[in-house]
Parts: sequence; structure tokens; C-alpha cells
Amino acid sequence: MKEQIILTGDRPTGRLHVGHYVGSLARRVELQDSGDYDKVYIMIADAQALTDNAEHPEKVRQNIMQVALDYLACGLDPEKSTIFVQSAVPELTELTFYYMDLVTVARAERNPTVKAEIKQRGFGASIPMGFFCYPISQAADITAFRATTVPAGEDQMPMLEQCREIVHKFNSIYGETLTEPHILLPANEACRRLPGIDGKAKMSKSLGNCIYLSEEPEDIKTKVMSMFTDPQHLRVEDPGRVEGNPVFLYLEAFCKPEHFTEFLPDYHGLEELEDHYRRGGLGDVKVKRFLERVLQAELAPIRARRKAWEQRPGDVYEILKQGSIQARETAAATLRDVRAAMQIDYFERGSF
Repeated sequence: MKEQIILTGDRPTGRLHVGHYVGSLARRVELQDSGDYDKVYIMIADAQALTDNAEHPEKVRQNIMQVALDYLACGLDPEKSTIFVQSAVPELTELTFYYMDLVTVARAERNPTVKAEIKQRGFGASIPMGFFCYPISQAADITAFRATTVPAGEDQMPMLEQCREIVHKFNSIYGETLTEPHILLPANEACRRLPGIDGKAKMSKSLGNCIYLSEEPEDIKTKVMSMFTDPQHLRVEDPGRVEGNPVFLYLEAFCKPEHFTEFLPDYHGLEELEDHYRRGGLGDVKVKRFLERVLQAELAPIRARRKAWEQRPGDVYEILKQGSIQARETAAATLRDVRAAMQIDYFERGSF
């Protein structure tokens, strides 16, 4: 039976937020601990972060530690998962270069995730080539570790589709060499695309609409109480809209039955709370206060573990160093197979 392997990761653009947590991080920990996977690789994608931060490498460098701390705080275990830094595995760059020959400019331009991010950043025609090609780089990351499974949010589905296209084309030209991956979406649909606290579809550091995993209690409270809700729900007695309401989407993603028992015993569950809101007679403040208590309960242990790891920077450094060494060994083995399949392993063959 083929090994079951996970590859996933994040760009080090700052501290991770609750969207990362429900969209992928919490699931990674579950999968890591499930025993269903032979290997788990977690990548801090600093090379991808440089595609639109080339003039500020110091920011990327500083954020590597921030992401690593969030990983460890959420429960990723270096004894069970290989946590590594992308740029410490140069084989990924060589694979990217070869895969570029299998993708047309027209196909790269059609990638909806790239198109959306280009628009969000206002690149226009001045888009850096590295950023334009980062779906190809992602394909190199995934295939280098022969990943069978990529846990990710639904916004990454176009990336996985492009990766699968590259795998199909490479294997059809050079023979069966690369492993085809599949995406593993969050089981809870609300977790797939958690909106920003301002109601915008995407939670983003650059938009300033995030709640960070390491957020202090008072900051969590301030952000939750300022959250966008139903703009038509002006008075307590007014009927309210639950669908698309960020406060209820966050509750769908985070709240558990025990939260109602502890914080809101007047209701038996989320469905009953939603029905009351729809009918009218339930104010936004009460719902927000409940959400705030839920988030405080969920984020407090993560914040405590993070602060403990912050006191051990040397250990975090060593985890990343050893993980990167292990990751490079795996990627180098895949690259050897790729070069052999492409018949460019001239000196390994001993002749032309």
C-alpha cells in the first residue's frame, strides 16, 4: 500500500489567526495524532513570502519564528511532524524550474486564486514573476515530498488542481514518477472560509480584520464586540439574518455543546440561538458576548503554550534546523527520480 503523506504549510507574513486555525491548523493536529499517516511535513513557506516581500527580507526572517511558535502552540509535535523552512530545501527551486516548462502563461493567468490576490495587492502589470508563478512552486513543494494529502482551505483548491495538472503532464511525458495529491477540506463548512471581523469575505493580515491566535484577552473582546453583523438588525426586536453573518459563522466554527452549558445555559445549542435571532428578540450584544467567551476559552491554552515556547527560542531554532535537514533529504531523493525520468542525470548515468 502506498505511503500516506501530508504536506501543508503557511507563508510567514506574521502571526497566524483564527482563520488559519479552523481552516487548517486544528485539522493538522488531528491528522498528525490520528496514526493514519506515515509522514507529515509542515512547511514555513518563506521563499513564497519573498515573492511579494523581496525588498523586506527582514520581515520574512522575523516572521518565521512567529509562525513556528503558533505551530507549536496549536499542538504540532516535532516528534510526529517534520516542520521545516522552505528556502532551506533548494531542491524545491530546481523542481519549480523544470515544472515551469509544463505550464503556459495563459494557464498561469487563469488561476483564480492568483487573480484574486493580484487584485487584492494592486499589482496590475507590475506583478513580480515569482508571485505569478507561485502555484508552480507549490506544485514543487507538494510533489517533492510525494504528498498524497494536502489539508487546506477551499481557496487553495485551484492550486491543487494546477498541481495535479502538472503531475499528469509530467507523468505522461516522462513516465510515472510523481504522486498525485488530493485536497482535504475542513469537515465543518463554516471553517472553509472564515470571514474577517469586518464582514469581508477574506480574513487577511493586510486588511486588518483578523483575530490572532496569540491575541490578548482584552484585544479579543474589543475585536469581537466591534464585529460586523446583520446591518438590517437595528433593534433587538428586529428579525435578524444568520446566513453570512460573521458572528454566527464564527460560532459555527468554534462553539461546542459545553460552551452553551457553561456560558449560555438558556439555549440548548446553536440552532436554537439562530432561530431566536431570526425571529427577533435577540440582540447582537448578547450573541457577541457569547462568542467572545467561546473564543477566550478556545484561545487561552494556545496563548499559554505559545508564551512557554517563547522562553525557549533555542529549542524552536533546533526544531526548524533538524526538520529542514530531514526535509531536504526527502526532496533530494525525489529530485533524483525527476532528473532520471527527464534523462538529465548525465553524470549519474556515466554517459550521454
